[in-house]
Amino acid sequence: MSPSTPPEDDPGFPAATAPHTATAAGLDAAVATCRACPRLVAWREEAARTKRKAYLDWEYWARPVPGFGPADAALAITGLAPAAHGGNRTGRVFTGDPSGDALFAALHDVGLASQAVATHRGDGLELYGVRITMPVHCAPPGNRPTTAERDTCRPWLARELELLRPTLRTVVVLGGFAWQALLPVLAGAGWCLPRPRPAFGHGTEVLLVDVRGRDHGELRLVGGYHPSQRNMFTRTLTPAMLRDVLQRGAETAGLPRR
Repeated sequence: MSPSTPPEDDPGFPAATAPHTATAAGLDAAVATCRACPRLVAWREEAARTKRKAYLDWEYWARPVPGFGPADAALAITGLAPAAHGGNRTGRVFTGDPSGDALFAALHDVGLASQAVATHRGDGLELYGVRITMPVHCAPPGNRPTTAERDTCRPWLARELELLRPTLRTVVVLGGFAWQALLPVLAGAGWCLPRPRPAFGHGTEVLLVDVRGRDHGELRLVGGYHPSQRNMFTRTLTPAMLRDVLQRGAETAGLPRR
């Protein structure tokens, strides 16, 4: 960190740091040091102290959870935020909670993951052509980040998508929160959004054009319901619906079938 960079607990830390990360690995390392949102820091660390009974022998990650997947992915998946006893425990997005159980099973079914189960970092799981990220990198109370927390965290997402840009073709957006968080990031990066801005819906597809005329000037968004425990229990989202959205993402990104 240079003398001019705000400390990790300054609200300006993400905006000052993210644009200067040169690689996805560097970005992931910087994300994991962030303490810019006091409410989220307090919540993620409290969850690590109190723990759930089933995880008493775990040493919780209790830091911001970085993205996961190859740095040259053609497909990105955006969720909401880590779960307090899922990603906040394991240190990997969508790992160790019911949402992750549903997502990785579906990714494996459509040939985008090496295994159907994700339990912890270092469990051997690999993603093929896919990187998973989120607009808020810390577990929020009640799974509800504030708009201020979302906006403070936004530079991390913007830089991650910028680093992916040479290869990125499609983004599968899981949930309305992620959809609303992503659109201004894409607009700021030079993607032309339709007017009025497209509303979120399961199966919604939007094709964006790069108004700056750079190579690979199209990006497709595919909306899908978030695989939350509630959505899966009520069958608002079924495993087949989730597989279909991910398969559509893979096809539009040009990923080969496995």
